[in-house]
Amino acid sequence: MRVEIWSDVVCPWCYIGKRRFEAALALFAHRDDVDVIWRSFQLDPDSPPQSSDTMADHLATKLNVSHDEALSAIARVTSIAHAEGLEYRLDEARTGNTFDAHRLLHLAAKLGRQSELAERFMSAYFTEAAPIGDRETLSRLAVEVGLDAHVVQMALEDNMYADEVTIEQQTARQLGATGVPFFVINRAYAISGAQATDVILDVLQEAWDEEQSAI
Repeated sequence: MRVEIWSDVVCPWCYIGKRRFEAALALFAHRDDVDVIWRSFQLDPDSPPQSSDTMADHLATKLNVSHDEALSAIARVTSIAHAEGLEYRLDEARTGNTFDAHRLLHLAAKLGRQSELAERFMSAYFTEAAPIGDRETLSRLAVEVGLDAHVVQMALEDNMYADEVTIEQQTARQLGATGVPFFVINRAYAISGAQATDVILDVLQEAWDEEQSAI
């Protein structure tokens, strides 16, 4: 059974959704038969590689809300993340373009390290306030999960996997995604947003049952 997860590495709900999906998968009796693939989606494709804006500044502008309202939203998502075992440092995080990060996730998929790199990118951004649009930072994180430094550098410099990132974002919209995280199971079932663990588990089981009935 295939689960495709469209997400962005700077999406706070995506990291929460990742943890909830992992919890559901751990409870799923057929978890060893599930193939998980991370797909590309950019929340802000026009953003610069790095920004000096704080997360509150960025949200206030993007959502057209006051700075205080943005801070309240950050506090709320930080509290929810904490309940999932994640320690967000959104007050220190800086926004940045994630196109290069997504390209490296495609490289990692070819090398069997995609899940590890997705986790490392999210952890670095949300819990370490790493500048996720910075190529030196991306290279360091990729090497930490086992990718070869020279191969990573070549991928970044040669604009490898750019088309794949663009195509996956188009596919997400064709499948009806208006935001992320967006989970698609066997291209037949979809889960939009960071749903509760039991909801995800129920959909996994339903998709599995249908797949088995068709055999």
